[in-house]
Parts: sequence; C-alpha cells; structure tokens
Amino acid sequence: MPREPKRPNLNVPLLTENREQEHGFGLLLGKKNSFVSKESSEIVEEMKKQLWLAGPLISVNVLQFRLQLISVMFVGHLGELSLSSASIATSFASVSGFSLLMGMGSALDTLCGQSYGAKQYHMLGIHMQRAIIVLLLVSVPLAFIWANTGLILSAVGQGQDISFEAGVYARYMIPSLFAFGLLQCEVRFLLTQSIVLPMMISSAVTAFSHILVCWVLVFKTNLGYRGAAMANAISYWINTILLALFIKFSDTCKRTWTGFSKEAVQDIYNFMSLAIPSAVMVCLEVWSFDMMVLLSGFLPNPKLETSVLSISLNTNTVLFMIASGLGGTISTRVSNELGAGNPKGTRLAVQLVLLITITQGIITGSILILIRGLWGYAYSNEEEVVSYVATMLPFISLSSLLDGIQGVLSGTIRGCGRQKIGAFINLGAYYLVGIPSAILLAFVLHMGGKGLWLGIICALSVQVVSLLTATLRTDWEHEAKQAANRVYGATVPINLVA
Repeated sequence: MPREPKRPNLNVPLLTENREQEHGFGLLLGKKNSFVSKESSEIVEEMKKQLWLAGPLISVNVLQFRLQLISVMFVGHLGELSLSSASIATSFASVSGFSLLMGMGSALDTLCGQSYGAKQYHMLGIHMQRAIIVLLLVSVPLAFIWANTGLILSAVGQGQDISFEAGVYARYMIPSLFAFGLLQCEVRFLLTQSIVLPMMISSAVTAFSHILVCWVLVFKTNLGYRGAAMANAISYWINTILLALFIKFSDTCKRTWTGFSKEAVQDIYNFMSLAIPSAVMVCLEVWSFDMMVLLSGFLPNPKLETSVLSISLNTNTVLFMIASGLGGTISTRVSNELGAGNPKGTRLAVQLVLLITITQGIITGSILILIRGLWGYAYSNEEEVVSYVATMLPFISLSSLLDGIQGVLSGTIRGCGRQKIGAFINLGAYYLVGIPSAILLAFVLHMGGKGLWLGIICALSVQVVSLLTATLRTDWEHEAKQAANRVYGATVPINLVA
C-alpha cells in the first residue's frame, strides 16, 4: 500500500512568520516608546530649567521694583507737596534714565548668553566690562539732565513749587544712576549663566535694609524728602557691591570672570550695535505707558482719571514683574541654546515658555476679574475711584495677558540678537497704532480712561501679532549659525585675557 504523501505543516511557517512579525513590531514599538520617552524627558528637563530661572528672577524684579515704591511711601507721610514732587521726580527718572540704561544693558542677554552657550566663558567678563564702560559714560549726560530736572519741569508747564522740589529730589538721586547701570550689567552677567539665587538674596537684603535706611534718613535727620532720594542711591549701591563681591570671590564665576582686560575697550561697536536697538525697544514701550497717564490729565475730571490710570498702570506693572521674569528666562534659554548650536532645544524652549505665559496670564487675569470690586480699596477709600477701578480691571486683565506674551516674545528676540526687528515693531505698535488709537477713543469717541487703556490693548495686540509672526518665521538653524559667527567673531584668545 503506497505511503500517503506527507502534508506540509502550515502551522510552523505561519507561527514562525508571526513571531518574526511580532518581533519586528516589538522593535518598532520599542523605538517609538524610546522616542516618546526621550521627547518627554526633554520637555520635563526644559520645564525644570525655566521654572528654576523664572521663580527667583520674578522675586528679583519685585524686590527691585519695591525700592522706589518704598521711598515714595515714606515721602507720602511728609505732605502732599513732597509726595507729588517725589512721584514726578521718580517718573522722570524712569523715563529719562533708568529705562535707557536697562535697555542698553539688555544687549548682554545676547552677547553673554550666546558666549556661555558656546562655552567661551572668558568672554562673559569682557562683554560685561564693555557694557560697564559704555553705561557709565552714558550716565554722565543723563546725570546732567537729572541735575536740571526742575528747570525742565518748569519749562513744560509744571508748577513752580513741585518743579523745584522734584528737581531737588532728582539731584539727590544722581548717585543711584551710576549704581543702576552697573547693577544691570551684573544682573545680565549672572542671569545668562543661570545664577539667580545670589541675585534674589542680594535683592532681598537690599529691599529690607532700604526700609531702615529710608526711615532713618527721612524721619531721623533733617533731610526730609531728600533723604528718600538718598536712600535710593545707598540701596542701589549696596545691591551693586554685594553682587560685585559675589562675582569676584565666588567659585561659581571663576571661569567667566577672569579679571579686568584691556580687550574690553576694543570692539565697542559690537556692543553698541545691539545696545542701541535694545534701548529703543525698552524706551518706546515704557514711554508710551507713561504718556497714557499724561494724556489722562486732559480728560474731563482729570483728578479722577489720572488717579485711576495711575492705579491701573501700577497694577499692570506689578503683573508685568511675572512676565519680565519669564522674558529674562527665555532670553537666557534661547541665547544659551543658540550659542551651543542647538536649534531644536531653542524651539522647544520658546514653545514651553509661551504655554507657561498664557496659562499664567489666564489665571492672574481671572483672579483680577473676580476681585475687581475689592481691588480699588487697596489704593483709595473713595467709592467713585473704587467703582471706576472695578470697570477697568477686565481691560487690565486682557492687557496683562497680551503684555506677558509680548514680554516672552521680546525675550526671544533679545536671545537671538534681533533687537532691530523688535525696535521697529515697538515703534509701529505703540506710536503708529497705540497712541493714535488711544487719542481717538478717549477724546473723539469720549470713552475717557477706558479709551486710553483700549489704545494700549490695540498696541499690545499689534505687538504680539508682529512678534509672533517674526518668531514663527524664524529659521532656528540659521540663527544658530548667526550666533556662532557672533560668538567666534568677537572671541578673544584666552591667553590675551589679563
């Protein structure tokens, strides 16, 4: 009987094939899971870096902002004339001096940040020395302007009594001008290395000691309101000296501060090419907000309008301390990553900071709206003022959100070294759109203070859209190459650094 032919065992190859397929899918899934895990770890790591920088930096901004506020509060107990004079002098000092120095100092966000990312550590000290030289020279003509504050205020129609006392207050503040310029250089030098805790500690020590210094000079001497101005100068110098000692003696700055170098007086143009547009960016924005308060004085019932606009501006400034901290954070992260030649990391940093900023803006704005009926009592007991402030807070919440977004986008621009673009955007947003819109809404359409603040919102909207467009169109690979050219084109061989 013939043997039956052996049938092929179909199960075996099928099982083998299935196992091979399962093995292939396993490898694929493993690679995918590994990729996702890597992406997640990068996001978490970047989030940690940003929060580590932003928290202390926000504290530094708030503490430094408190100095002049504390001085004005002490002066307020001396009488209405002294309070008005100190307030006007402080506003004049911010517009004519502090904002300019702060803007010029922010050029170090680009120069120091990219050098640190590229591991050209010795260049940070050289860049800081150049900035110090330039800012001290710029402070000389600014000091002359401050010395003539009284004459300038009288020339623009301010009352003689207020002009005289504001002029005296400004003259006593002149030493603070030079300290402020040095402080900006030190802060940027440390920030671009992510060294923020020493800044927070020195700012806290300065802020709390400032209360004692103010009390002694205002109430325990014959200086009166002049003592408050002198206290500003003393406190700024205390903060400057504390940070200078840290930079000099701390091991943390051993690689980045290698001593004074003659190379610092060379290639000043490289610093000025960024410092001037940086200053324009900051000044155009600061001046436009102060202009809103001046315009409020021409509205019907100017006393009420000016009071409410001042409260609104103060509230917005306090909220902007958060955005400013996040802006400094992203400026550091962008400049460090570009200097290190990591465009992918730069893109991730920008995406995360925008997410953080929008979330923070929505939360703080919602809180403001919820407490709008109570917020005014922090500034005044008059029901008319409190009621007016309550109607303004929804507008302030919106402007705060937009201000936060533009703050981090401006920080991104500084980190890239594209300050010229930022300057043109701010010029168009505030002076071609914002201020004309504010005048139209407030005086032609008779919307009063709300119209002025809606003008600010129009400016911020244009600014956000323009900066966001510039950011979305950014070629990060090209920016990394530009950073390398900037860093290595300005690098001094380390053996030439004294």
